[in-house]
Amino acid sequence: MTNQVIPAATILLLRDQPAFEVLMIERHANIAFAGGALVFPGGRIAKGDYDPAWADRVSGFGAIAEEQRAPRIAAIREAFEESGILLAMREGEGAYIGDEHAQSLTLQRKIVEDDDAKFLDLIKAEQLVLACDQLHLFARWAPPAQVLHRRFDTWFFAAKTPSGQNAREDGNEATDALWTTPSAAVAARDSGERKMIFPTSRNVELLGARQSADAAIAFAGERKIELVQPEIIERDGKKYVTIPDNLGYPIIEETLETAFRT
Repeated sequence: MTNQVIPAATILLLRDQPAFEVLMIERHANIAFAGGALVFPGGRIAKGDYDPAWADRVSGFGAIAEEQRAPRIAAIREAFEESGILLAMREGEGAYIGDEHAQSLTLQRKIVEDDDAKFLDLIKAEQLVLACDQLHLFARWAPPAQVLHRRFDTWFFAAKTPSGQNAREDGNEATDALWTTPSAAVAARDSGERKMIFPTSRNVELLGARQSADAAIAFAGERKIELVQPEIIERDGKKYVTIPDNLGYPIIEETLETAFRT
């Protein structure tokens, strides 16, 4: 077991069609971290996400805090890799690309999955600009060293999904992509139909306290974002994963047995 912390980013893609829904994917069962679990699209921040050349391919680049630039790029890239949804617009235009354009990049999507650095090449070739300024910081989590041999310092962003773009799982890292209401995701977890790890569960529950995509994004802009660092406690002979009770989460603890079991 190691205390190494890996920078990562994930995105809560939201829509109101017909109800308030979030996109979640089921990770391949053979993946080392959270295999078989239901998660938001995301993954580790790659070296290419820090490339200074992104300055010309990111909307509002200068207004974004420096520490959040690579995480936002990574979140958009991972969403593209795992779901096919691309938060980007044509250079000089203010609207997201449509589903037909996004679908036409299926081959390039596979290339980017194999080599993250190719994402910048793709965006340049397509004359696109990433809509990083449309991502809203929702949370930031780093799991406890006592539990996981792979620890991810993860930035959670929320964004409205480009109108008309459809999700298509890649069949590699993501074996299923589904739109779900937060309450339905929680119900599927509680029934055992779906699996979730502790950070995903807590953020789905937090999202479920909102009634629409706009309300969730407004909430993200209003709340104070603090690094959430769960702890392991023991009570009555049983171990629990717990977080502070002043961070706004409806549920703050879960048994260690279920918190990270997938």
